[in-house]
Amino acid sequence: MEKKNVPQDKSALSGYTRDVCYVKNKDGKYEKALSTGWEVKAEALGNAWDDIHNRVEEAKIAVKNGKKSPIYYFFELKLMDMHVISGYTGFWSFTIKRHMKPHVFKKLSNRKLQKYADAFDISLEELKNFNG
Repeated sequence: MEKKNVPQDKSALSGYTRDVCYVKNKDGKYEKALSTGWEVKAEALGNAWDDIHNRVEEAKIAVKNGKKSPIYYFFELKLMDMHVISGYTGFWSFTIKRHMKPHVFKKLSNRKLQKYADAFDISLEELKNFNG
């Protein structure tokens, strides 16, 4: 691809990051060029973000309906997985899954809840008083 043909389509990451592409210059040698994105990638990113927003909304509804604890909502909102949250909190995966149950969450000590709050970068009060 020639430098003048590097795609510069808008994407969800426009203004935040750019991709490095290797292009041929006028002498036929490869050099780096920056791209803001291309339509296919922008569409794929858009679909991925739509899926994430849907998961977060579903988590919010589950918490409001008493099916999950606020830990589940912030877990989805912060784009974490079990390995990541376990690393931040020091809790085992099966323990975290238990803590996502509302009746177990209500019994957690402030010390344990603070570990989650720190992992989610929120206050203890935000976690305890989640109202969606």
